[in-house]
Amino acid sequence: MHAFDVLGDPVRRRILELLAAGEQTSGSVTATIRAEFGISQPAVSQHLRVLRDNGFATVRPDGARRLYAVDDTAFREVDEWLTPFRRFWTPHLAAMATEVARGRRQRRFEGETT
Repeated sequence: MHAFDVLGDPVRRRILELLAAGEQTSGSVTATIRAEFGISQPAVSQHLRVLRDNGFATVRPDGARRLYAVDDTAFREVDEWLTPFRRFWTPHLAAMATEVARGRRQRRFEGETT
C-alpha cells in the first residue's frame, strides 16, 4: 500500500495524531477511536495493523498490553516524495517567519520606549 493510501484514511490519521503525543496502549487508542468514530474494536485493530505493516507505527509488548508508537520509516518516504513540491510553500513560510520576527522586534522596541 502506498504511504498516501495509508494516510488518506481519517481514522489512521487520527491514530497517528494520538501516537505523535507519545506511546499509547492499544486499549487507549481503541477507546479514543471508538468514541470519536463509532467503529468496532476489531476495526481499530485493523487500522493499527495497516499502520504497522506499512511502516507508520511500531508495537511492543509490555506484559499483557501492547504499546504503539510512531515509526518514522514511512514518514521519511513521504518526506522524500514531497521534496520537489516544497518550492511551492517554502518561500511563503520563510516570508511569514520574517513577518513574525519583525512583529516581535516591533513589540519589543515599543515596550522599551514606553
